[in-house]
Amino acid sequence: MAMDFMAPAEGHPIVDMSCGSGLFTREFLDSGKYPQVVAADFSENMLRQTDQFLREKGTRGLDRVALVRADVARMPFETGSVRAVHAGAAIHCWPNPLAALGEISRVLAPGGVLVASTFMVPTAPLEDFLGEDLVRPLAALAKNSPEQSSYRWWEERELRQICEAVGLTGFRRNRSNRFIMFSATKPE
Repeated sequence: MAMDFMAPAEGHPIVDMSCGSGLFTREFLDSGKYPQVVAADFSENMLRQTDQFLREKGTRGLDRVALVRADVARMPFETGSVRAVHAGAAIHCWPNPLAALGEISRVLAPGGVLVASTFMVPTAPLEDFLGEDLVRPLAALAKNSPEQSSYRWWEERELRQICEAVGLTGFRRNRSNRFIMFSATKPE
């Protein structure tokens, strides 16, 4: 699903940020569409697991992958040097999502794209039937619930707003129940 949003990298690397075990890193490499894939994660253990899985699964293009330990809010890439950033099921774990998306916006080249996925508030499925304005008060109650986990659950409008706040435009999304995949672009 992520690759539907992502154009070939045209000489710039694609970064699989918060790559975890490298599931999408493997998909990006196996597709053959990307000249360089950077698997980045804050966890050294996740990077070891990514490396192990890439080798065990016989992933094609291992000469095109770089494993990088990185904090999403302080990415070790030059300004405008990355064509695309993928962050699968990650933003809800980041300590400071606004700083992280600001940093992603900084490293994206003009025309570059962010593709991310995350989980939405429990009331999100109701928006399709009742509308955002009616559901918003319920979402606020769900966010303040004592059962709330340490993860951040999102409303769609919050994701759109945070993208806009860091200068990313053209917000698009695919939603399924409480799961959302979205993309936004750095203006040319």
